Amino acid sequence: MEFIIVTGLSGAGKSVAIDAMEDIGFYCVDNIPPKLISTFYDLCQQSKDEFQQVAVVTDIRGGSLFGALADSLEKLRQEGRAYKLLFLDADDTVRINRFKETRRKHPLLDEEMTSLEEAIREERRILKPVQEMAHYMIDTSKLSPTQLRQRISTLFLGNTEETLSVHCMSFGFKHGLPTEADLVFDVRCLPNPFYVPELKKLTGLDETVRDYVFQAEETKGFVERMISLVDYMLPLYCKEGKSQLVIAIGCTGGHHRSVALAQFLYNHLLAQNRRASVNHRDIHR
Repeated sequence: MEFIIVTGLSGAGKSVAIDAMEDIGFYCVDNIPPKLISTFYDLCQQSKDEFQQVAVVTDIRGGSLFGALADSLEKLRQEGRAYKLLFLDADDTVRINRFKETRRKHPLLDEEMTSLEEAIREERRILKPVQEMAHYMIDTSKLSPTQLRQRISTLFLGNTEETLSVHCMSFGFKHGLPTEADLVFDVRCLPNPFYVPELKKLTGLDETVRDYVFQAEETKGFVERMISLVDYMLPLYCKEGKSQLVIAIGCTGGHHRSVALAQFLYNHLLAQNRRASVNHRDIHR
C-alpha cells in the first residue's frame, strides 16, 4: 500500500495537491486528526484490494489536535508502517496575498491573535519540526495551480517506493533562489545568449540558443563535471532512502543558459531510465 500524508502551511496549495492526487487514482481524506492516522492506516491495510493508494491531509485546521502529528509520524515509523510525508510550503508574503485575495480566514486567527501576519509566522514556527521530517517538499510560491498539479502527477504516478524521483528546475537568480532545491548549480559564468541580438528574445528551448550555449568550451567543461557529479551522487541518495531530489540550475534571468542545461540534464536522466521531471520556473518572466 502506498500511503501519503499531505501537510504544510495554510495557503500553500494543499487543496490543489489533494485534488490532483485524487485525479491520478488515490483515495483521499481531507483534514484527518493526526491521532487517527494510525487507525485509518490499519483499516486501509486490512482492505488492500480497495486501498492500493491512499492520501490523507492533516494540518493546522485541527487546532490543538494537530500538535500530535510529530508523535503520530514517529509511531508509524517505529511500527514499521511505510508512509511518505509531502510538505507544501510557500513564501509568507505570497500566502498573505493569497488569503487577502480569497478573503478566507487563517485557521489560527481568533480573539487573541487578530493579525494575519502574526498567524502566518506562528504557523510556520509550529510546523517547522514536521517540515524537517518531510520526504517531499514543494514550494508553491511561484507555481500556478496547473504547475502544482503537474508536479504532483510526476511524483506519484509511479510507485514512490521504487526509485528516486529527480526534478530538474531552471530559474533566474534575479527572481530568487528556489527554496526546495537540494542541489543548486550557478551557470552565470557561462557565455550569455542575452547579449546576442538575434538570440535575446528566444529561450534555452530554441535550437539556436542551445547550440550557442553548448558550443562554448566553458559549457562543455561544466556539463562534463555536472553530469559526473550527479551520476555519482544519485545512487548515494537512493541508498540513504531519499525519495525526491530537486536539482536547480540558475542563470541571471532564467531564460537561456539555465533552461538549456536543465533540459539537457533532464534528458540525460531519462536516458538512464531515471524518474525525472523538468520545469522552467522563470522562462516567461
